[in-house]
Parts: sequence; structure tokens; C-alpha cells
Amino acid sequence: MQGWFQALGNLSAGNLIMFVVGGVLIYLAIKKDYEPMLLLPIGFGAILANIPMSSAIGNGGFLTLLYNAGIKTELFPVLIFIAVGAMIDFGPLLQQPAMIFFGAAAQLGIFLTTILGASLGFSLKEAASIGIIGAADGPTSIYVANLFAPQLLGPISVAAYSYMALVPVIQPPVITALTTPEERRMRMDLNLVRVSRRARILFPIMVTVVAGILAPMSVALVGSLMFGNLIRECGVLDKLSRAAQNDLADLVTLVLGITIGSTMTADRFLTPATLMILGMGLIAFVLDTAGGVLFAKLLNIFLKHKINPMVGAAGISAFPMSARVIHKLAQREDPQNFILMQSVGANVAGQIGSIVAGGVILSLVGPMA
Repeated sequence: MQGWFQALGNLSAGNLIMFVVGGVLIYLAIKKDYEPMLLLPIGFGAILANIPMSSAIGNGGFLTLLYNAGIKTELFPVLIFIAVGAMIDFGPLLQQPAMIFFGAAAQLGIFLTTILGASLGFSLKEAASIGIIGAADGPTSIYVANLFAPQLLGPISVAAYSYMALVPVIQPPVITALTTPEERRMRMDLNLVRVSRRARILFPIMVTVVAGILAPMSVALVGSLMFGNLIRECGVLDKLSRAAQNDLADLVTLVLGITIGSTMTADRFLTPATLMILGMGLIAFVLDTAGGVLFAKLLNIFLKHKINPMVGAAGISAFPMSARVIHKLAQREDPQNFILMQSVGANVAGQIGSIVAGGVILSLVGPMA
């Protein structure tokens, strides 16, 4: 009874606001179907963490134990990438190798937002952690934020996953503003190359080696993603591939989400910095989309066979949502225009590009800061 009165006496306005924030995330997950596997546990974790004298956090709290074991050690993001790698079919990219360039161009927002964050008073490490939101890649955002700015992990994670869910809302206006109806109606020849089983097996190994040499700090992320993909493509580990795609992905996503939510205490989350992070995360997404579109338009100046500029926007890591959005935009302008395969190729390239960009940020900013 005494504990009940103490908890009630310690209940602050900040705790009540965070209950509302957690409730909003749960509402968006259930009612709007926005990244429900993550926003729902994040929202509930925020509620657990903001109950005064909560036994879920602090010494012996199970959420704190999960944080120390899974996020502080970077274990959860790495396991998520193994699961994601097992889910991804890189075939569309291997059939259209040129799409890899869009996976690089659509990371522009990360670096521009990092510069913006530093100019607004954030430390270089904090600014880089915020900029990574533009990768449209939740595990990479968590990985970088945990290393560079763990105090901002909550708002960065919420921004990353919320904007990933809002790709169908964010991308179309940006693409429409930067392209003409004629460009959006542009048709593309597929010219697909045949991809052998050997190529599918060698691809994850070669990407790991090349990306690791270019950005050694990306090896943990690229390596885990490509290991998951190798399990998928090798053809002799079907049972493990299915386990990674289903059991591992579901379990780690569940504990990752509720653990992130536990970092969203009122004293950390209810600050002016949180609003700035949400704003800059949106800017990073917009700039990434714009970077991919403008890069495609630049290439078209020199190419004989033109590229539909919208495909460049699919170079972000939000797979396969962004590819579907681009294809629907093309179909809206011309129902006979099918650019889904090209968009998927750029989209899976974005998976690699976002991780390499994260590794580059870690390699560049770590020594500087």
C-alpha cells in the first residue's frame, strides 16, 4: 500500500505525457498498421518505463537487462540484419547491376542532415546519429545511435521507424515536385541478365569483402546481412533460412522494440532536442528521395536509354515499400508502364547502400569526434 502511494506521489506531468506518447504509438500500430511489429512494443515499453518506481527498468529490471545484453552490445541490430538478409532476394539487383548506383545516391540526406545537425548545435556524433535516420533503415539507426548518442536512442528509433512507415506519404510529393509528367511516364527496357546460382552465392561474400575493405566499421552490419542472404541462397540450409526469416526476425523484433521503448523516459524524451530530431529525420528522408531522383535526371543527360527518374527514389532502404510506391506512381501516370522490377533493384541496392553509409559515418566521425 505504501508503494502504491509513493508511486502515485511520484507521478509527474512528464510521465502522463509519455503515457499518451506510448498510446499514440500503439494506436498507429493497430489502427493505421504503421510498422506494428515495432511501434506497438516501443509504445508499450515507453509506458512501462514511465510508471514511477517501475520494476521493469533500473537495477534488476528486465528491460534494463535486455538493453545491456542486446542493444548496448549491438547484438539485437546484428541479429535483425541476419533475419533481413535471409528475407531479401538480391536477384533484381544482380539482373540490373547499374541499380547499385541509386543505392548510393539515395544516401545523400544522411550526410547533408549530419552537417545540418552539427550547425544547429548538436555534437558531431549526435548529428551523425540523427542523419542516419535518412537511411530508412531502423537497425542501422539503432546501431549508430547506440555507439554515438545512446541518450538519443529513443527519439531516433521512433523517428526512423515512423518515417519508414510513412514512405507512401513522404515520397510521392517530393518525387512529383522534382519530375514532370513526361518523366514519370518514361518507360524503361528491362534488359535483364541471367543470374546463376553461383552468382547468387558469391554475391554476399564479395559484397562483405569489398564493403568491409572500403568501410571496416560496416563489417558487423554488412556481414550479418550478407550472412543471412548466404543462408538463403546456398540451397542447403532451407530450415535455417526459414527460421531466420520467421522465428529469429519475430523474436528479436519483439524484444528490440520493447527495449527501445524503455529508453523513452520523460526526462530523456520530452526535450526540445526530440522535436529537432523528428524534424531533421524528416528532412533526411526528403533529401534522400530527392538525391536519388536528381541523380537519375543527371544520368539521363548522358544516357542513350533513359531511366525513369522515379526509380532513383527507390534507392532508400525502405524495402519493399518504396519500390511499390514508385511503381504505383508510374501506373497512375500510365497504367501500361511497369517499372516495378527496376524499382525493386534500386530498393535492394538501398539496403546495401544504407549499411555502407552507416559504416562510412562510423569510420569518419568516430576518429574526428
